[in-house]
Amino acid sequence: MNTKKKKNHVPLRLNILFLSVFLLFSTLILRLGVIQIVNGEEYERVSEQTENVTAESTAPRGKMYDRYGRVLVDNNPEFALTYIRTQNTKQAERLELAQKLAGYIEKDTDDVIDRDLKDYWIVTNPEKAKAKLTEKEWEELESSEAYQLQIERINDDDLEEIKNDPQELEVAAIKRAMDTGYALSSQTIKIGLTEDEIAKVSENLGSLPGIEIQADATREYPYGNTLQTIFGRVGPIPKDELDYYGLRDYERNDKVGISYLEKEYEEYLKGQKEKQTYVTDKSGEPIGEPKVIEGQRGNDLVLSLDIDLQKKVEKILDEELRDARQYGATRGYVVMMDPKTGEILSLAGKEYSNGEFKDRTFGVIGDSYAMGSTVKGATVLTGYQYGVINPNTTLVDEVLYFKDEGKKSSYTANAMGPISDLVALQRSSNVYMWKIAMKMADYDYAPYESSSYDPSAYDELKESFSQFGLGVKTGVDLPGESAGLNGGVNEFGKILDFAIGQYDTYTPMQMAQYTSTIANGGYRIEPHILKEVHEPSEKDGLSNTILFQNTPEVLNKIKMSEEEVTHVQKGMWMVMNTANGTAGTHYPYFQSDDYQAAGKTGTAQIGDGYNLTLVGYAPYDNPEVAFSVVVPEVNDSSSGYVNKKIGGRVLDAYFDLKDEAKKPIEANKKETE
Repeated sequence: MNTKKKKNHVPLRLNILFLSVFLLFSTLILRLGVIQIVNGEEYERVSEQTENVTAESTAPRGKMYDRYGRVLVDNNPEFALTYIRTQNTKQAERLELAQKLAGYIEKDTDDVIDRDLKDYWIVTNPEKAKAKLTEKEWEELESSEAYQLQIERINDDDLEEIKNDPQELEVAAIKRAMDTGYALSSQTIKIGLTEDEIAKVSENLGSLPGIEIQADATREYPYGNTLQTIFGRVGPIPKDELDYYGLRDYERNDKVGISYLEKEYEEYLKGQKEKQTYVTDKSGEPIGEPKVIEGQRGNDLVLSLDIDLQKKVEKILDEELRDARQYGATRGYVVMMDPKTGEILSLAGKEYSNGEFKDRTFGVIGDSYAMGSTVKGATVLTGYQYGVINPNTTLVDEVLYFKDEGKKSSYTANAMGPISDLVALQRSSNVYMWKIAMKMADYDYAPYESSSYDPSAYDELKESFSQFGLGVKTGVDLPGESAGLNGGVNEFGKILDFAIGQYDTYTPMQMAQYTSTIANGGYRIEPHILKEVHEPSEKDGLSNTILFQNTPEVLNKIKMSEEEVTHVQKGMWMVMNTANGTAGTHYPYFQSDDYQAAGKTGTAQIGDGYNLTLVGYAPYDNPEVAFSVVVPEVNDSSSGYVNKKIGGRVLDAYFDLKDEAKKPIEANKKETE
């Protein structure tokens, strides 16, 4: 049988494969040759480069405006002397540069401490510094350990020569500023250069490597000291917050808001720095000109405050406290807010010091006092909540005789007899409030006899009061708010004191929030000063681009019904609009044709002194403004009715200004080229 042989094609395929591999390797070798021989030098130079985005220049902070667009916090343009060092700049080079600059500028030396001078002494006295350690110590210690030992062995005698030479001390201060921060990072040596200093430095910039003159700004307050405390301060990053800001791309020498609104809204107010992108060689030296990313001023804040009202409130507070000095008045506070939105319209505090009343506005959130009868609206509503009284419940105002607490009565010389809850608010009956507390505590009152009581009433009262913002933080957008002081002792007598506002202490801001809660029908609104945030405008005034707009935030609704709240509102109206009201028609302070007010007076006896308080709102039928007034530690229970005078005048001021046309004003406008 004949078989036909099949032709083998494998050798041909292998040949094609070998040829393909040969051609690929030839191409690769040729390409490598071009890279190494033709472009090798260029690629080597590029491979040794690295990109750094570290050189940054400061940018002005955002401005603050009042609710009508008047500038409250502005920027005052200035020029700053800055320094950027490279990674290879030697200590000796920086010293020489600092010595030159000392001949061109005047540098404040107040911030220079002994630790800075020791660093400077080591640089300027290398041989003496070396002699601080033995040869053996130099051999055995790491460089950082050796340096630390040098610092420890430098004594006061070593530094005396520097301290006694103003010029040398100035050089040390300049070098200290130059050494702060990192390489290729802009360091500010001096802010506020004079024209003469600018001219001298400019003429010599060619011999001052790394030195620049840049535009900067400091805070300016067109309305002087008005609200300056609440605006806050800008300063160096506090040491205990370096890590916090470091994680947010701040540099150690950056300035930040360190108190109140500047601190609270740092994220909005901070400017976007100008950045310079450097390309450096392997040794860290910059190559060519940096790429510049332009910076931008911080965003602008519109506050809920009315600067016209604020100025009037401060003037009223100052005048009335001066008049009440005869009664020992040393402090006073006012808070005014919109009870429906939580917007703070005005806040003021004054303290008598060295013969005059000075600003203590921060006290409206930080200082707390026993507020007396102003809290009785909360006590009555608490009685409703726990079912121990109902609207129009009659209780007898009488002299009470306790076995342990002794004799207790309302402020009047004679007992009032049977009264309703409305009359109890109108005439400020203590006995009515005590009987609410006794009912809550299941205390079976009999003259001169003791009775058991349910201590949970104490906690129930405190919990109920917290619904109104009493004894808890209000949530206002200012750092450092106090929650007041908790008396902390659960005893029967303390429960009685609590019910009339003579135990726990509250801040003026808490009292304004409490009053607003009653005025608006039972909603506790978070108070706030920030109204809006706008993008920065290149022109005068606010831009039309709104980044954030504050809206009312309801923290809680109180547990009492709308009808019960309305009933207490009526009692507070009677306080100010009836003959028997404690701030009523017998007094001229709230008898206005423009509005009807409702409120509650208070007097808390503390030792030999008295805290005079007042809360209220207006108009009664459609509240626009709620307020609190606190004048603590006077020596007479009436003290010229200073609390009522202040309350009446600030309400008048609000309604006098209400219909005035408000035009945005750029106070103290400045232009810089």
